[in-house]
Amino acid sequence: MNKLLLATAATALMAGQAFAESHTGDIKIGVELGFTGPLESITPAMGAGADLAIKEVNDAGTLLDGATVTAVRADSTCIDAGAATAAAEGLVTGDMVNAIMGADCSGVTGAILQNVARPNGIVMISPSATSPALSDAEDDGLFFRTAPSDARQGVVMTEILMDKGIKTVAVTYTNNDYGKGLADSFEAAFKEAGGEVTISAAHEDGKGDYSSEVAALAAAGGDVLVVAGYTDQGGKGIIQNALDTGAFDTFVLPDGMVGQQLVDDIGEGLNGSFGQFPGTDSQGAELFQAMAKEAGFDGTGAFAPESYDAAALIMLAMEAAKSNQSADFKDKVMDVANAPGTEIFPGELAKAIDLLKAGEDIDYVGATAVELIGPGESAGNYREIEIKDGKIETVKFR
Repeated sequence: MNKLLLATAATALMAGQAFAESHTGDIKIGVELGFTGPLESITPAMGAGADLAIKEVNDAGTLLDGATVTAVRADSTCIDAGAATAAAEGLVTGDMVNAIMGADCSGVTGAILQNVARPNGIVMISPSATSPALSDAEDDGLFFRTAPSDARQGVVMTEILMDKGIKTVAVTYTNNDYGKGLADSFEAAFKEAGGEVTISAAHEDGKGDYSSEVAALAAAGGDVLVVAGYTDQGGKGIIQNALDTGAFDTFVLPDGMVGQQLVDDIGEGLNGSFGQFPGTDSQGAELFQAMAKEAGFDGTGAFAPESYDAAALIMLAMEAAKSNQSADFKDKVMDVANAPGTEIFPGELAKAIDLLKAGEDIDYVGATAVELIGPGESAGNYREIEIKDGKIETVKFR
């Protein structure tokens, strides 16, 4: 009898140890972004932002009692849902990642969520998927985003235009979830504010000639042209053709169109154009920008700080749950992101881990003044910008 009890106890002990090791061992985080495709010029800083948070945690060496975190990159392409889904499947079933930081563009993010993340029970935190449709997506509590919905961006863009006294605009948008969602939310907000949208027309990415699209936009007229597209694809083609033909000389640039490479490619014709992308002038933003500069990349780039925050939230939620398994830590993401608790800024991830180990609450403020609302998305702060002398200049924050 005693031998049986001892054997049972030993078996239980080994099972407990195996369980603990499987839930607190080394960690892999998939970083799935458009390393090729229409946003490839802004993606490197996004990947670097996630890497910066992971390095900070690894340098501390205290996450889940000494787990090492490895970033495993995959290419979402931004626009090819099939390729993005296949890449995510490779991350989950091949690389056995514990979570995904990504994806980036809204359409591929939704495809990965439904076809990979939900079936496999994997947490996703996107730094840049902004389609309003994702707010209502079935996600089993697995999907979060550190970027605000474009329902908010449409309002902010309207406020900027109204402040400038601009009452009529033409709109062109990339023909996908991101472009259509942003165009619709902007049009609704702009009309409610008393503005007129003369035309709202889709364009396809990857074309060599946009003369017919620009001709239709020009015929409709408008004081400025809103280009809800991508920096390295159709959005750039539309702007170049509009400048070449004299159809428009001022462009409104939403988040997918804000990148220094676009400014460099278009040249002086873009001076005077303006727009917005998620960002704050918070203490955390300044700290992150200094850390990014030291690490050798631009911390003011679109969605780079959101990427740092997305990776940080994944790791802090793991510590809060005492587990690297998505089923365990998915319910902790909102807890560590919001009050109450000690505020945590960039460079303080080791402090946050220590507080969580001590059973204390944290309020992760991060690089973007993180506050997750409703369906696990950012409440929304924006950096208003203008192109001046070939540079992206910050005007104010909203």
